[in-house]
Amino acid sequence: MKIRKEMLKFHQYYFGEEEINEVIDTLRSGWITLGPKTKRFEDDFCQYLGCRSAAGVYSCTSALTLSLAALGIGQGDEVITTPITFPATTNEILLCGGIPVFVDVEPGTLNFDANKIEEKVTEKTKAILPVHFAGHPCDMDKILEIAKKYGLVVIEDAAHALEASYKGRKIGSIGDATCFSFYATKNITTGEGGMLTSNNEELIDKIKILRLHGISRDAWKRYGGEGFKYWEQVALGHKCNMFDIQAALGIHQLKRVDLFWEKRKIICEKYDAAFSNFPEIKPLEVKKDVKSAYHIYVIVLDKDRLKISRDEFIDELMKRRIGSAIHFRSLTLQPYYKERLPEVVGTVPLAESLSDRILSLPLYPTMSDSDTQYVVDMVTDTIEKNRL
Repeated sequence: MKIRKEMLKFHQYYFGEEEINEVIDTLRSGWITLGPKTKRFEDDFCQYLGCRSAAGVYSCTSALTLSLAALGIGQGDEVITTPITFPATTNEILLCGGIPVFVDVEPGTLNFDANKIEEKVTEKTKAILPVHFAGHPCDMDKILEIAKKYGLVVIEDAAHALEASYKGRKIGSIGDATCFSFYATKNITTGEGGMLTSNNEELIDKIKILRLHGISRDAWKRYGGEGFKYWEQVALGHKCNMFDIQAALGIHQLKRVDLFWEKRKIICEKYDAAFSNFPEIKPLEVKKDVKSAYHIYVIVLDKDRLKISRDEFIDELMKRRIGSAIHFRSLTLQPYYKERLPEVVGTVPLAESLSDRILSLPLYPTMSDSDTQYVVDMVTDTIEKNRL
């Protein structure tokens, strides 16, 4: 089987002439920071999701920071979340003085198991922070039911889930606050960037103050058409705002979002069909009544059927010029968390057992049919050569 010469990247973003021209227009406009194009992107984003209000921010991490701050999560407050996520999710809980409480995951989706949340609730619990892993929505009905019962807020990490919906409701219009990412590897990108959405307009108004040091009027409002008015500091805030160069990209990326989704979905369906007769690997499932964003394509290796480890499997793909990734090792296995929160080690056995069995294959809209077939051929050939 012929090995390609050039590396097939794990991910590749796409910008067209519209994005490029919008950035050039921004550079020539005399206004490059938080301003009219950020406002336009926020409005377009609300229209796409069907939510009432949105705040453009520097990153999804920034959105998490601001959500936790605006919703009053502080010293000693417990936040129930998942161990299968990027560290940013729980780092921000710790940085605001809170305590992450981990719930084990479902085997089919790797989302945290909503049926195990309630047993983790204590008098210190203040929030639930679901992560819609790989773009598959968590069980929001159950999460909202528990939140209502115990008076908790719900902050959604939707870094993977821009196009996702749950029982007909788009992610971003359900919880108290939802955090999106436009990082370079996300479904749409502004290089760095994020968006915070809510149906609570007062919350977003508060977040727009907190994202810019806690001052009452940003520069665009101070010097724009409303006339000059000196700013006042009304809260202790952060520097987390989106700026117009980012928004210039986002405006046109958002116009492509459904086309990008369709192309990723087709690739996932091809992967599913090709791997269905290989018991050595198992893709994640998509449950009924949800729309997955198909952000990443994760497979779970059956170690009892293979003579190589997950890391060796990735090495084999690299030799065959295929990029791959790991999403994610359980945070309970990360050195920092093992030292900072040693009591959590072993509390999420499924997440920990999956940590050395999962890997993600290339998935992005500009992959050609031949690229997809090459991944299929190399993955299946690696399996066939390493069966027990």
